[in-house]
Amino acid sequence: MKITILTVGKLKEKYWKQAIAEYEKRLGAYSKIEVIEVPDEKAPENMSDKEVEQVKEKEGQRLLAKVKPQSTVITLEIKGNMLTSEGLAKEIEGRMTRGQSDFTFIIGGSNGLHKDVLNRSDYALSFSKMTFPHQMMRVILIEQIYRAFKIMRGEAYHK
Repeated sequence: MKITILTVGKLKEKYWKQAIAEYEKRLGAYSKIEVIEVPDEKAPENMSDKEVEQVKEKEGQRLLAKVKPQSTVITLEIKGNMLTSEGLAKEIEGRMTRGQSDFTFIIGGSNGLHKDVLNRSDYALSFSKMTFPHQMMRVILIEQIYRAFKIMRGEAYHK
């Protein structure tokens, strides 16, 4: 089993890095885990729609260059499917049962994901209709992946 979290932008704050490191350590008992950061595209505050699309396209190309052909891609999208923790565990477990063992979760940049990334997605996942800072979303995502493994194994933690 291999989990990759692919994200736009660099994690700078020590406390977010510490939280990610803790969950990477915990997940090690269940899966190989890798967090890959691709550079975000520098962009001015007030961009035109065309400029936003160009930024998303450049970031999207960087993301897609890191996705392995055999990987099951799960994109984080506001318009994605909202699941409970148990629902996420069931989704991952069902895919594992069907022989999928390489998962890539993608978190886009501040402007979202380019259509090419969305088209490569095997499953669109949403944690909320709200918008969260990307750094926080990384921590939430990795914690929920860890929780999903605990649920799948019937181990205490998820309540």
